Amino acid sequence: MMSRPTGHGIFAGSAVAAGTSALPGEAAVLARLRAGDESMFIRVVDAWSDGMLRLARVHVSTDASAEDVVQDTWLAVIKGLDRFEGRSSLKTWVYRILVNTAKNRGMRESRTVPCTSVAAALDDVGPTVDPSRFQGRGDQYPGHWREPPPAWPSAESEAAAAEVRRQVEAALRELPCRQRAVMTLRDVEGYDAGEVCSVLGISAGNQRVLLHRARAAVRARLEDYFYGEDRETGAV
Repeated sequence: MMSRPTGHGIFAGSAVAAGTSALPGEAAVLARLRAGDESMFIRVVDAWSDGMLRLARVHVSTDASAEDVVQDTWLAVIKGLDRFEGRSSLKTWVYRILVNTAKNRGMRESRTVPCTSVAAALDDVGPTVDPSRFQGRGDQYPGHWREPPPAWPSAESEAAAAEVRRQVEAALRELPCRQRAVMTLRDVEGYDAGEVCSVLGISAGNQRVLLHRARAAVRARLEDYFYGEDRETGAV
């Protein structure tokens, strides 16, 4: 029988004991988990918990609440593992439990209007990019950029790269709930579109719109970071 994960250690301490080696194939992982292999459970926790924390934080009000959601998810996984039917990947199944757990906790916290409410429709309203940046009907190429977005400068130092990451993380935090969830899964966790739809319970078309809007918002934040002052002076 696998022991219950306790405290903050499931995110940090277990990595010391188990290492960070790649997981074997899903069939092997599942068989070992069902056999009560605690070392495999620790490896899976190490491999997936950071990403689960990021997604949980979309729905709850504090980092501590997100940690509680992840721990509750792992407890639910332990209890429900024998009921896993393989209709999706094991990781997608775990993330689906996580999303449901996080949504329920977020609603109890009365953090904001839930992602699934009517207010979520606002994620899909309004222009993604300032319309004035595109040519109009009377221009030579209507709908095309007036000036293409400039390429990002390369980060020449570790400190510069770290600052860019901070800007991206800040932009992610400011996104509407569903956009943030989709972009976190697609661009941070590396899920494909179908898996994101399965985890979040959204349509393929909705996933595309939310991802497009999220990426546009993050790009705008980075563009402002790199070139905001130059645009104000007309240098770009």
